[in-house]
Amino acid sequence: MAINKITGKSIKDLDLSADDLAPGTITDAKIATGTIANDKLSNTSITINGTSIALGASGEIVAGTDWQAVTVADGSTTVNATAGAGYFLDTNTGVIEVFLPTSPARGDTVVLVDYAGTFATNNVIVNTGTTNLDSTTTRQYSLSTNDTIAEFVYVDAEKGWITRINSTAGTTPSGAFNSFGGYDTLPENYPYITATGGTVTTSGDYTIHTFTGDGTFCVQFAGTSPAPSVVDYMVVAGGGSAGFYSSGGGGAGGFRESKNPADPRTASPLATPTGITVSAYSYPITVGAGAPPSSPWPYEPGSQGSNSVFSTITSSGGGGGGGGNQAQPQPGLPGGSGGGGSSPNNHPGTFPGGTGNAPPVSPPQGNPGGVGSGSPGSGGGGGATQSGTPNGPGGNGATTEISGTSTTYAGGGGGCGQTGGSGGGGGPSLTGTANTGGGGFSGGAGGKGIVIIRYKSQ
Repeated sequence: MAINKITGKSIKDLDLSADDLAPGTITDAKIATGTIANDKLSNTSITINGTSIALGASGEIVAGTDWQAVTVADGSTTVNATAGAGYFLDTNTGVIEVFLPTSPARGDTVVLVDYAGTFATNNVIVNTGTTNLDSTTTRQYSLSTNDTIAEFVYVDAEKGWITRINSTAGTTPSGAFNSFGGYDTLPENYPYITATGGTVTTSGDYTIHTFTGDGTFCVQFAGTSPAPSVVDYMVVAGGGSAGFYSSGGGGAGGFRESKNPADPRTASPLATPTGITVSAYSYPITVGAGAPPSSPWPYEPGSQGSNSVFSTITSSGGGGGGGGNQAQPQPGLPGGSGGGGSSPNNHPGTFPGGTGNAPPVSPPQGNPGGVGSGSPGSGGGGGATQSGTPNGPGGNGATTEISGTSTTYAGGGGGCGQTGGSGGGGGPSLTGTANTGGGGFSGGAGGKGIVIIRYKSQ
């Protein structure tokens, strides 16, 4: 008689193995519903896209890319990427560093997307840890092309991650990675600073960033020893405007500079040997505007220019020159350099120039304006290296080669009928020269400031 049913009681525990069963002899029809529990199976879970879930359990497994919320840079933002995930990266205000998975498995995928179209302004640093990128043994890479979509797929220990990038389809990643040669690596021991922002030029072994308007100095890599992560700077504020009619000249915008002693260039006598230590960060740059022209009636005084700022360095706008109101002549106003005092025709008073180096810093950022006295007599605005002359020209500015060319900045505006100081001071031109921080002349506006950053790059 054939045996057509075996109960669990008929078999001792661990007494039946796979070798005791003929292939195909046990079908669904031979098994009572629910008699084999999940924990009796050799595989008790299912894995999709690297995520495991137990049989019979509830949960969510993402099929395809698991897209994350937008990551917005704050200047020190990092992302620890996970396999199967996609990341929208907004680098509008800073660099983002992405760390790929440290123990990847074959087929693991990470996708990075330029959310704001700003990878060229503020890069994304891709850190592969100890894992190769397309067989290349490096540690960091920089995505620097706007609107990049970069997919990283892990193969094995030798190949490491391979990439697919929309802007360079069918080629190596170098078109989207920044320029260091080959795969454009940022090695851990790369000694020099790399940065973007402003108008970039070179002079010998040095890179120079010139800002004639507001912007961002974005440090992608801060460099390592023996090249310190230090930049030199020149920060010049906007010049002050002159008073109107028989008036004092506008004071020059504050002038501040540093110079590394190893740099062979010539600096101004005001330069300090201490530069700014930088890190991988986006530094906002403010370039101060020159003060607007003064009103022709009632012969008002000039006004102060706007400050210029880089990191911890702030240069103060130049002080306005005294106005030519005969009933009430005026002293010059304080600022980076002070405005000249006024003393119009037939007025016996003596009126001082505005104080310079206000607020005080060391080395000083400027000088006082000249005294106004006589019939008529109006003082020149102070300059970076010289006080305004009583009843005369504006004070001279400071000369430096930080831009690669010897240039003078921050001259004071001339007193009534006088010349401006060297470095953009107004006189006979009414307006201080743009991007020198020069003071204005005879009611004219001050010149806009400038910020220059310089560092060794080879």
